[in-house]
Amino acid sequence: MAPFGDALRAFAEGDTDAELFMHRDDGLSVSLPARHFFRPPSEFTRLETLALGRCAGRVLDCGAGAGPHSLVLQERGLSVTAIDLSREAVEVMTRRGVRDARHADVASFRGGPFDTVLLLGHTIGLVETVDGLDAFLHGLQALVADGGQVVLDSVDVRATDDPVNLAYHEVNRRTGRYVGEIRDALEFRGVKGPVHGWLQVDEETLAEHAARAGWSCEVLLTEPNGEALFRLSRGTSA
Repeated sequence: MAPFGDALRAFAEGDTDAELFMHRDDGLSVSLPARHFFRPPSEFTRLETLALGRCAGRVLDCGAGAGPHSLVLQERGLSVTAIDLSREAVEVMTRRGVRDARHADVASFRGGPFDTVLLLGHTIGLVETVDGLDAFLHGLQALVADGGQVVLDSVDVRATDDPVNLAYHEVNRRTGRYVGEIRDALEFRGVKGPVHGWLQVDEETLAEHAARAGWSCEVLLTEPNGEALFRLSRGTSA
């Protein structure tokens, strides 16, 4: 996560043109301006706004980055613990006013229980594979309080007509991988991190695997580009 954290720190220190690059293992490269992680609430997507409105009680913001969502929830009077794999991100969000920011991995974090576990920005991707998703969903039981919830977003990668992406999906199918199992590396200012897995999961797959772990999966929002917001809870959806 070093390139990610370095990009956040550079922006926080005044480099408003700081830009992070993501290189997929088929050669596709896309850029993401660091300012994306510092957006004010007025620039949040409809999905983000809905997700924050669903948060209640004690909240664990996973993969909090520069802390834009944690800051909004704090202002609303909620108790928020923000965690990130990047030490630099934790430093940045602390300087920005996040009161409880910690360097931690949600897969091993044991600071609960929480009433809401929030994973925005496709943070669920950190599980890397469908097998990793299963382990993560079982591990969530230790973090979520009775009657609590998990609010997360992801994207159905099949919602595309881009021939480059369609070819990538076909390679995944032929090699026995789930279509949303991506492999990429991050780069900032010429420093490139290692190739890592990243999972993008569709509604049907998430619901199936959530049910195996004892979670009910409710779809809160879907967008034409495949983006979706989900709520996991115990028992029936509320």
